[in-house]
Amino acid sequence: MSRNHIIIGPRSALTDYLASQNISASRIARQAQARREAASTATAPTAAEGEEGAGEEAAPEEEATQVSTRAQKRKAEAEAIRKIKRSKAFARRKQFERASKGKKGSRVGEDGEEDEEYYLAMDMLARDPEQWAPVPGQTENCESCQKRFTVTPYSRAGPQGGLLCQKCGSVLAGSDQAAKKKKKRATTSGPAGGGRRRVQSKMLDGQIGVRSLVTLCVETLANNIGLADDLGDLPPTALDSVARHLSKRRLLNPKTLPLFLQPNVEDLSLYDAARLSSDDYVRIFQTCAKLKNLKLRNAIQFNDDVMKYLIGRHITLESIYLHGANLISQASWAEYLQAKGAALKGLRVYYTDKHFSDEVVQSLQTHCPSLTHLKICHNQQVSDEGIRHIAHLRHLERLSLQFVQMTSTEPYVDVIRNVGRNLHTFSLRMVPDVDDRLLDALHEHCRLLTKLRITHSEKMTDAGFARLFKGWKNKQIASIDLELCRHVDAEQPRQNRHNVGLCSDGFRAMMSHSGGILRKLNVHGCRHISREAFEDVFSADKVYPHLADLEISFCEEVTDFVVGSIFRSCPNLKKLNIFGCMRVKDVRVPKGRILVGMPNAIGMVIEGDD
Repeated sequence: MSRNHIIIGPRSALTDYLASQNISASRIARQAQARREAASTATAPTAAEGEEGAGEEAAPEEEATQVSTRAQKRKAEAEAIRKIKRSKAFARRKQFERASKGKKGSRVGEDGEEDEEYYLAMDMLARDPEQWAPVPGQTENCESCQKRFTVTPYSRAGPQGGLLCQKCGSVLAGSDQAAKKKKKRATTSGPAGGGRRRVQSKMLDGQIGVRSLVTLCVETLANNIGLADDLGDLPPTALDSVARHLSKRRLLNPKTLPLFLQPNVEDLSLYDAARLSSDDYVRIFQTCAKLKNLKLRNAIQFNDDVMKYLIGRHITLESIYLHGANLISQASWAEYLQAKGAALKGLRVYYTDKHFSDEVVQSLQTHCPSLTHLKICHNQQVSDEGIRHIAHLRHLERLSLQFVQMTSTEPYVDVIRNVGRNLHTFSLRMVPDVDDRLLDALHEHCRLLTKLRITHSEKMTDAGFARLFKGWKNKQIASIDLELCRHVDAEQPRQNRHNVGLCSDGFRAMMSHSGGILRKLNVHGCRHISREAFEDVFSADKVYPHLADLEISFCEEVTDFVVGSIFRSCPNLKKLNIFGCMRVKDVRVPKGRILVGMPNAIGMVIEGDD
């Protein structure tokens, strides 16, 4: 056996294998050097020698690229080997290997020691290649563009194992990010039409299951509204749906406004007019000469100039709905009502600050004799005096009030005594100081109510609500909202000795009176309704066939059994809100129903599949 084939002492598996195959590191180096010299002196593309390259001829550009890539790899490997041999770790490893053989300082063959060092360095490089990579501060050639650059801790590795400069690394990072996004979109699970939040938003809007063709067409139109020149002869419901979609996406602006303006338009509803200027409002009245019903939300630029232009036009509005138009002065309101109030049947104003005052409300009696629908919401100026003026509007059928100033009970009682017999809707928000006298007046004078709302009451009692509904000659009510009618005591919030607010007896009386036709019920925050009252109202022998929307959030006595009873007693229930009902732990939701506010890790909205 020749001396080059002798294997002495324990070695790594790589070292033993290379030596047994008669592979010498020095010979490999000499052959590599010869190939590099041949490649550098070549003047024309040549076919690779040997069996692997027989009969094949590479393109000059491809061969040059391959030679350059191989040269970079060899150079990087040689640099790493030199770095390893100069390291203390290599010296310790070499000393350990020799000690384990038991023959220190012995040479094995002509190139034995050189081979041993080479194999040992290659083994260390294979075990931890990142440790021997170029350190920050050194200079390297970019694998992609071949430019010289300084290595930093953020230098990226290229696909061939080399390093990339900052510019090429940024390009590679962008490609990786785009690939990740594409893969994420392709592998995203869940129902079609968007992510979890978008699907849940549609569920809360009532879109359960397959959307109708009209809905798909409206959404497509809203997504491509910039390409539309005219909405054509769309029916009013479809036109209103388009306006809602545009407003939801904040796409209603001076460019899209003309799509809704036609000379024959009688009803115009813009649900987000915040991006419209006063000139745009003037353009509405210039174009829509037959306009009768106007609804504008977030009409922040609807000012005195627009009102004066409206007064000067031959436009007689029967209904006006203004939200956020707090730039209209009290004088302009008085002038408009005097000039156009005779034909006005509906007046709804929201967030008008201090300009819609008691004097303006008083003028309604004189200038608006046909007024049937009045809604004043979030007003800072109207007081008890203005409420007394409302009592003289004899033709009122729908009345909704919400004031910032604290109001008392007597003005509301006066209103009910005078106009209560004709009211179909009666809504009071934020009335903490109003007491049971109003409930007694409703019981005595109202017979046509279909919608009742009294919120944030801190003086009305459970006995007053029970008296209201027991033996009431008013027909059954379809919508009832008694949100936060409860006892409020910062020191002892759970103790309610006088049964302030809507409690068990009032809840039983309400459901007994209107449960057969009730469609929407809100008892949010009425925390003194007992568990026994819920179980009695939604017992096995009770059915509420029309109830579709129920709000019982923060009713602390609601349990799993109560929620299950509600689903059983309300076969057409679509949405049930239970925020703050911490005793609800595990409820099986029927298919097609929406449970909102489940206090667990599943989510805020659950659509049943049972």
